[in-house]
Amino acid sequence: MNQVREIVRLVDGVLGRDVIGTYLHGSSVLGGLRPASDVDVLVVSRRRMDERDRRTLLGGLLRISGSRNRARPVELTVVVQTEVRPWRYPPTGDFLYGEWLRAEYEAGEIPRPEPMPDLALLITMALAGDSPLTGPRPAQILDPVPRADLLRASVAGIPGLLDDLDSDTRNVLLTFARIWTTLATGVIKSKDAAADWALAHLPPEHRAALAHARQLYLTCPYSEESWSDALRAQVRPHVDHVLAEIDRLRTRTTFDGPGR
Repeated sequence: MNQVREIVRLVDGVLGRDVIGTYLHGSSVLGGLRPASDVDVLVVSRRRMDERDRRTLLGGLLRISGSRNRARPVELTVVVQTEVRPWRYPPTGDFLYGEWLRAEYEAGEIPRPEPMPDLALLITMALAGDSPLTGPRPAQILDPVPRADLLRASVAGIPGLLDDLDSDTRNVLLTFARIWTTLATGVIKSKDAAADWALAHLPPEHRAALAHARQLYLTCPYSEESWSDALRAQVRPHVDHVLAEIDRLRTRTTFDGPGR
């Protein structure tokens, strides 16, 4: 894919020999890209970036990511290896780019190091996908994430997802299905596979909204997405049921104590 080559070339131009490895995760390694899927890339570095590096990398990503550039959205995360090996929770990420943050970046904000619980999920997917773009196999440079930290990271984003329920309904429903599935099985599945699992465990009255979100994910870009009033009315009851199932599983899982 030309876009992936552009990403690798951009990262290499900024970090050079300090890049230890560059790895696909997300949809690319969990069943394949769908019409609206991001290209998800994890970069493992030997050092933190300086201000110039951050501005250069951000500028390049703004030029090659997203529909306005006739390309897929890019989600790119940079982590310094010593922040995650040996593993501890929550990990600190060095840089995060995602299209949902474009407006902030174009207004002048620059990605900074910050705690990133999601790195537990990204690293787990990168290890499972075993798809290096550059560098050694991920298992050679990354420690596995303990199950308790994987589950803790899975639920950490629930408040933010609820905030986005009306504006990003498809992704929120699919992400809740993935959280539920991950807590129940200990495995991160693709969004459609997680939806399949959840649909099989939902009562009939709570299936329609998720089934529609799954169909949109498999077949439809965001520009063509639509929800009927009848389906919209079922979204919140569906979410309430899934969150109750997640809470039930959380009570059976111990998150206490530091990550190892």
